[in-house]
Amino acid sequence: MVPVIALVGRPNVGKSTLFNRLTKSRDALVAEIAGLTRDRKYGEGQIGDEPFIVIDTAGISGEEVGIDAEMASQSFLAIEEADIVLFMVDAQSGIIHADHLLADYLRKKGKEAYVIANKIDGRNPDVVLAEFYELGMGEPIPIAAAHNRGINTLIEHVLTELHGPKVVEPERELTGYEEWELLYGEKEAPVDVKTQHEELNVKGVKIAVVGRPNVGKSTLINRFLGEDRVVVYDQAGTTRDSVYIPYERHGQDYTLIDTAGIRRRKSITEAAEKFSIIKTLQAIQDCHVCVLVLDAKDGIVEQDLHMLSFVLNAGRALVIAINKWDGMTAEDRERVKTELDRRLEFITYADIHFISALHGSNVGNLYQSVDKAYESAMAKWSTSQLTRLLEDMVKNHQPPMVNGRRVKLRYAHQGGSNPPILVVHGTQTDKLTDAYKRYLANTYRRVLSIHGTPIRMNFKSAENPFAEKKEGPSLHQLSMKKMARTQNIRAIKKEKARKQRAKKR
Repeated sequence: MVPVIALVGRPNVGKSTLFNRLTKSRDALVAEIAGLTRDRKYGEGQIGDEPFIVIDTAGISGEEVGIDAEMASQSFLAIEEADIVLFMVDAQSGIIHADHLLADYLRKKGKEAYVIANKIDGRNPDVVLAEFYELGMGEPIPIAAAHNRGINTLIEHVLTELHGPKVVEPERELTGYEEWELLYGEKEAPVDVKTQHEELNVKGVKIAVVGRPNVGKSTLINRFLGEDRVVVYDQAGTTRDSVYIPYERHGQDYTLIDTAGIRRRKSITEAAEKFSIIKTLQAIQDCHVCVLVLDAKDGIVEQDLHMLSFVLNAGRALVIAINKWDGMTAEDRERVKTELDRRLEFITYADIHFISALHGSNVGNLYQSVDKAYESAMAKWSTSQLTRLLEDMVKNHQPPMVNGRRVKLRYAHQGGSNPPILVVHGTQTDKLTDAYKRYLANTYRRVLSIHGTPIRMNFKSAENPFAEKKEGPSLHQLSMKKMARTQNIRAIKKEKARKQRAKKR
């Protein structure tokens, strides 16, 4: 079995920094803000040929109330499922009451735990580590996660207790620029989430649950999974990171992605929230199907349309979930439906479900729409099939005439998936009207049963071999030259006649 390692400790002791070190990624958000991590985040690491699973958790202070209590419950669940617990303490601030409380809890649980003294850089380990012996959990292990010091020694020591000694990679101290990237993120070139998760157990249909803050995204995630997997609290901005959760349903693999809500730009002030939004937008690019969650009580607001616009620009398949439907009166429900018909008439291909994530009403129906949208987004069609359909469409409705010449469409083929890209070749295709392009796209959608995903149509014209040749003079230019030549001849004749008359005199 692959060992599971949980990182626990009070807030802001460097758990997320160590998580990124062990997984060799920037998957966890890192900033000098206490309580930045809220949900359990899983990652895979390997040292030598020994793999392991790491769980990043929220800080535990022992005095949690409100949303902090929900965050702490997620950390306790991580301790329950872990084989090894790395109990992190801050070597700079020393032991506080919260450290003693957590040490007592780990001893009562009987978990195999190690005290990890982080932020040891610039200090004498023999002096700093002395006070951590009073926790009664063995010899503290010193590390500096931000500078990549002591990480391999730590994992080697932990895994040796389980499987014996392993060959480890040499440690490398980071440069100042790399340390800055780790602590504050890569501002100009954000991390590629798709590449980052290729090595993780992310498989099947990737479903990103997106929407404004406090519309019920995390509640819907927990309803999908049937457990309290992510923190749910009646407070906007509860989710701060994109959490990937693989699972299986009826033999089908899925990966749910819980994302942070996106507020209006003028309302965003904290740097951590900006990075949360970057993670959300990257998750949309990485997923197969987006479930856009709207609040039935608020109706459709401008920020919902901005979110929808990004999903459409990314070309992702779409399912719309109108949440909190159970608390609506008949009059309010009719008003919301009328508003949906008016403001979402341009995305008639997307299914709309009226659900209650809290009570589970109609949540199961989302899977049918998600599966259909995924199949359409990833479908493949032959060139002969697409070309025959194109010929039938042209036969039934001819393209328009341009300068006395008709636009000719010759053949079509598929240019990509997720979203489906259909490439149409012909002559003067740049002269096609938007109405005719919509006619082609809508007919392809209807005949090929493309459901829940946008279609991108690309039109390419054959090159004109005479396009670069120098054009001759126009008729107007020729007539003007002829007129000027005639006038010159007349003027010469008049001058000659005048000279002859002058001689006779």
